[in-house]
Amino acid sequence: MHLKPDTAPTKYQQYIHRKVVFLIICLCLLFFVFILSISLGAVSIPPIDVLKTLLNIEMPRQTELIIRQIRLPQTLTALVAGAGLALAGVVLQSVLNNPLGSPITLGISHAAAFGAAFSVMILGTGAMHSSAADAVRIVNHYLTTLVSFSFCILSSLLILIISRIKRGAPEVMILAGVALGSLFTAGTMFLQYFADDTQLAAMVFWTFGDTSRATWKELGIIAVTVTLSFFYFIYFSWNYNAIGSGDETAKSLGINVETVRIITMVIASFGTAVIISFLGIIGFVGLICPHIIRRIIGDDHRFLIPGTVLCGSILLITADLISRTILLPHVLPVAIITAFLGSPLFIYLLIKGYR
Repeated sequence: MHLKPDTAPTKYQQYIHRKVVFLIICLCLLFFVFILSISLGAVSIPPIDVLKTLLNIEMPRQTELIIRQIRLPQTLTALVAGAGLALAGVVLQSVLNNPLGSPITLGISHAAAFGAAFSVMILGTGAMHSSAADAVRIVNHYLTTLVSFSFCILSSLLILIISRIKRGAPEVMILAGVALGSLFTAGTMFLQYFADDTQLAAMVFWTFGDTSRATWKELGIIAVTVTLSFFYFIYFSWNYNAIGSGDETAKSLGINVETVRIITMVIASFGTAVIISFLGIIGFVGLICPHIIRRIIGDDHRFLIPGTVLCGSILLITADLISRTILLPHVLPVAIITAFLGSPLFIYLLIKGYR
């Protein structure tokens, strides 16, 4: 008697294979845009010279200075910041069971903006300079960053307290975030109304998210935070898969849904706060990237999380490259480009239909 072979293991291997191939393609695309971002700018550098410099092969001093001191740290910052914002977005959407979950909809970004405005207005961290190219800027980055970070954490704590009272209901967290975002926006507008010209310009300058602000030290802090958060979320990816099937199903599998939801929010908010407090507000990365990857490879968080992280890095590096080259010799803040790229794409996904 001839037995029909079991095709289930083969189909599962094909299922895994397709997702792994997609992640490899994303990794290759990330490497391509990374080299391209370092290569292009006011002074174009051949990609082969970029590779030689990165491999410590001796090159002309001017080329090495441009790559190592200017473009490499900025591109690396875009890589890790994009990864961190996208990572926060995908886990927030997962634990809240809400496609609108992101640092902006939870009010974290608005809290950061209020913190920066408070620092400029009350603590005097914005000042006028004689340079035409840098007429208004933040004179005490670390104090501004510290205050901004503090309000990010305050916003997260308030959401957690409200969610704790209402037993961690996802819709409560989103609504609380929207309310707090409106509150902090009103506070920022109040400070701006009484600010003088220099203070107002400094406040607006800070809200323009820009990857060029980070030094190597700040890049290291962001990278460590994002890396630790990534490994934590990957380790507990099965929990997110279970929660995606519904709270009751997850609880029947022995998962403490409320605890997982709160811990995830704390870690995601902390990572986002670190990025925003150093770089300013960069929108849409955490909102749009999870939707893009979810439509391509599905909801399995073992692959959804790495894919979203790669997508976030690719998106922000590309936006940073466009911001530096589209209006040469002028350089636009990267947040403007992410908004221009993210808004039409998100509207397209809404019209196309979310599955």
